[in-house]
Amino acid sequence: MISKLLIANRGEIACRIIRTARELGVATVAVYSDADAKALHVRMADEAVHIGPSPAAESYLVGEKIIAAVKQTGAEAIHPGYGFLSENAAFAQSVIDAGLIWVGPKPASISAMGLKDAAKKLMREAGVPVTPGYEGEDQSVERLSAEADKIGYPVLIKAVAGGGGKGMRKVDAPADFAAALESCRREAKASFSNDEVLLEKWITSPRHIEVQVFGDSHGNVVHLFERDCSLQRRHQKVIEEAPAPGMDPDTREAICAAAVRAAKAVDYEGAGTIEFIADASEGLRADRIFFMEMNTRLQVEHPVTEEITGVDLVEWQLRVASGEPIPLKQDELSINGWAIEARLYAEDPAKGFLPSPGRIGDMELDHRVRIETGVEQGDIVSPHYDPMIAKIVVHGEGRADAIDIMLNALDNSYVAPLRTNQGFLFECLDIPEFRDAELDTGLIERKGDALLPAERAGGTAIDAAARRFRRDQLDWEGAWTPEGQLRSGLFGFRLNSPVREEVTLYEGGQAVSGDSRNHEASFGVCATMTAEQKIFVTDRGHTYSFSVRGPDGTGHHSAADGAILAPMPGKVIALDVAEGDTVTTGQRLMVLEAMKMEHALTAPFDGTVRDLSASVGGQVEVETMLARIEAVEE
Repeated sequence: MISKLLIANRGEIACRIIRTARELGVATVAVYSDADAKALHVRMADEAVHIGPSPAAESYLVGEKIIAAVKQTGAEAIHPGYGFLSENAAFAQSVIDAGLIWVGPKPASISAMGLKDAAKKLMREAGVPVTPGYEGEDQSVERLSAEADKIGYPVLIKAVAGGGGKGMRKVDAPADFAAALESCRREAKASFSNDEVLLEKWITSPRHIEVQVFGDSHGNVVHLFERDCSLQRRHQKVIEEAPAPGMDPDTREAICAAAVRAAKAVDYEGAGTIEFIADASEGLRADRIFFMEMNTRLQVEHPVTEEITGVDLVEWQLRVASGEPIPLKQDELSINGWAIEARLYAEDPAKGFLPSPGRIGDMELDHRVRIETGVEQGDIVSPHYDPMIAKIVVHGEGRADAIDIMLNALDNSYVAPLRTNQGFLFECLDIPEFRDAELDTGLIERKGDALLPAERAGGTAIDAAARRFRRDQLDWEGAWTPEGQLRSGLFGFRLNSPVREEVTLYEGGQAVSGDSRNHEASFGVCATMTAEQKIFVTDRGHTYSFSVRGPDGTGHHSAADGAILAPMPGKVIALDVAEGDTVTTGQRLMVLEAMKMEHALTAPFDGTVRDLSASVGGQVEVETMLARIEAVEE
């Protein structure tokens, strides 16, 4: 067994690896950038090495710094986690060339599956069904457009080096192809330094099904069954579950056998995932499931596989990398119950899910379920990296049971003051289509704003806050009558976020507001009062923060109408207007690049551009006023 391991990653996956390594008696080394100097993974590891500035391109993505940190600490192996350098074949080879152990597949296997076009050709040869499309070398607009016409619209443009939903565009009509291709290439170049694309037929009623595979150096390959990751937003996974609903034994056997063939075709070692797209218009059928790509690393959603199989995949990775065979044979693996994972992000659903970085002032996650996180209360969600706060993972006897457990977990957790997608996750899990497993990757898009949680606290949340405002938690002189009742109208709540709302408490602690009717919450409302006299109420996954106040409470100041504010830290990559220009409602003003994604800022109403401070190439901080639209006078 490896004795000392360096984790070339950060956040929750680094913490996850450290936990298993500790259980195996393996010493751990963390690496960190300037932004992560006090991060949880640094605090958890036995040792930590600083590797550079905050941008990943100057720290976590610099292989030479990672290998230098290994030599500095005497570690003998590198675990790359996921993302960053995990699927970089050149880096994997440099690790091996340095005489170190690479906890992952062979560099040749990574290369074989690294480019989607080459991987699809290889899979055809291995007898694995692939989606109809074009993977040719001719990347001219004319050839790609002609091939799209042959395939038939709608078509999907995909970056050959893509992943995580980046560099993907669905095109519904020929007239939209050129613009979509340009945007896709630009994003792919920024994210993967490779702007080549392939085309695929857009699948009707698509389900995203993936199979966990595992190989070792002794020629063994097994599968650990399938996961369903169909609930997506803009090609990013939101909810993952295992097994896949509606999967019959024959179809499961066919898709898992195809996944094993795919892994054997590249002489695979370690943990990997074969991703398939299924045409579920007539349910899951083996003849309508096609290979998409292989992820040659541990997946973000690996905990759901662990929950239904009882396997620790990180332990298997370390054992196989140490030369041991896979601990279990195929006939020793089975499915037990149902598991669901929800990705909790610091992002604002009300602002198009833009990241919401900052310090976590208060946080309580339901300790009764599995929580995978890389932050604690007081930590900072950095604008430099993925804004994940935690993965919430539950296990139940069946699918309905697992859904209810997850809803309860979301209603018994809160994070503040950062905006999060917690309420959105609750709404996704509670819609009838999800409960009935009527899934496809477009479900969230079709539901639209119906999945956004209420911004204003309703009677359920207010009543729950009132119940927590009791005498044994509040002992201010003059607040209580001699008879032990709260003095009428003297103290109350201020709803801190996402909007300001005054709620006055009267005798007996009853809340009176515009919507104070008694409501019965479906899964129980969580109301927590902290020592600082803050009350956090979570209702349908949405957290409302109340503060106790006296009659001299302060008000809330907001930006003036027409102000174009940067929704998050980023870089201005395009500017479409100049000072004094006349614009119309919805007209694009500029494009901000943040988290490797492009965000268009548009005019809120007809008017004239004033106070323009943005410039192409300029870096901006969150809520910086980039321009102001002066309304047209009637």
